[in-house]
Amino acid sequence: MQAPIDTKPRWERRKDARPQELLAAALDLFVERGFASTRLEDVAKRAGVSKGTLYLYFENKQELFKAVVRDNIVQSIGEAEDSMAASDSSSAELLRKVMMQWWEEFGATKLAGLTKLMLAEANNFPELAQFYNEEVVARGNALVVTLLERGMQRGEFRQVDPVLVSTILSAPVTMLMMWTHSFLPCEVKNIDPLAYMDAFIDMSLRSLQVEATAKP
Repeated sequence: MQAPIDTKPRWERRKDARPQELLAAALDLFVERGFASTRLEDVAKRAGVSKGTLYLYFENKQELFKAVVRDNIVQSIGEAEDSMAASDSSSAELLRKVMMQWWEEFGATKLAGLTKLMLAEANNFPELAQFYNEEVVARGNALVVTLLERGMQRGEFRQVDPVLVSTILSAPVTMLMMWTHSFLPCEVKNIDPLAYMDAFIDMSLRSLQVEATAKP
């Protein structure tokens, strides 16, 4: 059976694709060069459009950066929130799933470069730092807080300060991202990221889970 022919004009299909092409080009350049050194004309050139075309979709570089973050990270956090709310799995299983999924979709990919960028340039761009903290860091931590509270309410986790523990859980993952995506003067390149994550999650769950009462 012959596939249906797309009768949409070529220029119109191209126009529909432009925002995603611009976001992909911007992500590459932000990760490669950082925020300050990325120029809008270079983003437009890599996306194959004019700088004027870029301004049809994004008012300035700050708005372009925010769109990159929302399209690639915030959307994933929202999907994780929905998935957790609908799940009847144990809290331990959910915590492992959330943390491994975060690593596989974010930490192990070029998106980790956005965290590196914010750590390096936050003081120079406080508005962007505030945006990133509110839409990524705070929302991601809130997801883990909700998961910890769920585990305590169900009697699966021991009583802890969920806000404090959510911060403790995020720190080693952030460090792994920096190790994996940076050149550092220490021997960390031989670390298997997945083995690291598995061991870290296992240690965390052992400290969180309520021990089963031994049978007489």
